[in-house]
Amino acid sequence: MPKRIVPLSDLQVNKAKAAEKDYKIFDGGGLYLLVTPSGGKLWHFKYRFADKEKKLTFGNYPEISLSDARQRRDNARKLVANGVDPGEVKKAQKATQTETIENSFEVIAREWHAKFAHTWVASHAKHKLERMEKNVFPWIGAKPISEITAPDALKVLRLLESRNLLDTAHRVRFDCGQVFRYAIATGRADRDPTADLRGALPPVKGGHHAAPTDPREVAPLLRAIDGFTGSFVVKCAMQLAPLLFVRPGELRAAEWSEIDLENAEWNIPPARMKMKISHLVPLSRQAVEILKELQPLTGHSRYVFPCHRSPLRCMSDNAVNAGLRRMGFEKSEITGHGFRAMARTILDEVLEVRTDFIEHQLAHVVKDPNGTAYNRTKYLPQRRQMMQQWADYLDTLKSGEEKIR
Repeated sequence: MPKRIVPLSDLQVNKAKAAEKDYKIFDGGGLYLLVTPSGGKLWHFKYRFADKEKKLTFGNYPEISLSDARQRRDNARKLVANGVDPGEVKKAQKATQTETIENSFEVIAREWHAKFAHTWVASHAKHKLERMEKNVFPWIGAKPISEITAPDALKVLRLLESRNLLDTAHRVRFDCGQVFRYAIATGRADRDPTADLRGALPPVKGGHHAAPTDPREVAPLLRAIDGFTGSFVVKCAMQLAPLLFVRPGELRAAEWSEIDLENAEWNIPPARMKMKISHLVPLSRQAVEILKELQPLTGHSRYVFPCHRSPLRCMSDNAVNAGLRRMGFEKSEITGHGFRAMARTILDEVLEVRTDFIEHQLAHVVKDPNGTAYNRTKYLPQRRQMMQQWADYLDTLKSGEEKIR
């Protein structure tokens, strides 16, 4: 006659002491507690399935109490009675959990970031990940990416909006969209829910064109432009944009006939100026070097920056912005027009250049105290000096020699 097993009590389980070897304390119905020499206590369930003796582990005591272990044993016995192997069920559940973790938004977002970070400026890549870590991962990071809905994503954006971080909300939506599209491309999501959120956020207030005005942000932008690997014509346009800070339409439509490399001047005719007044742009030594390097390639054309499809037209109005986006800079960070605001602010606040010199070089029609409006040659010697000072300053930023305040 088999020995009758007396069910365990909580006190017995709690007071079970370690011995020199493993030993078992049985509770009945296949459940027992394994006590190890190190003092560990592990619940096991022994059962037979398909004429084979098998074992299932439920976890450690006290994390898994006696009553919890008994409930798990009873559930497992029901599976056996219905012809289901509880061991295989546990394996399937574990596999599902692993797949869920591997396909979580945070895991895929970090994978996306690691894959593309080398295409961005280091500081830009760092800021992208930090935005995710602070504003996205705590709320939807653990959720399977295929289960995230538009309302889930909107909730994250609304939290930022409620903290008056509207610009950050727009950037987060942009980054999340890239993560979702990456997940679609790698077969782990079916659609991008952020596409449904177009118009859900109010636009960022202020009509100014985005531009970095902190020298610490300008330096990596300039280095990224110098390292641009796309079209050489577009690269030259992007290099000249911060040096000359003219309007994008004036830059892209520049003609070789307007440029005097010997005297380092660019004379823009009235027809192409916003105020219909001719404009003179002194060319720094760095600007002349860029134009001389470009001249053998496009000097036979009417335009300094001809369209790559047809040299009879100038470069597309989106070429510079597209180049900036290709390097990972978003519309909310910098646009082609933003280089004007960048120069205006830093020349005034950092280099402390007289405002009227800057305004004349920006071709702003501002009357002086005597009521005299802008003219193309006013303050020309001072503006020549300013443009060279500005170009030299940008070089020191790129080289890291300038002590940024």
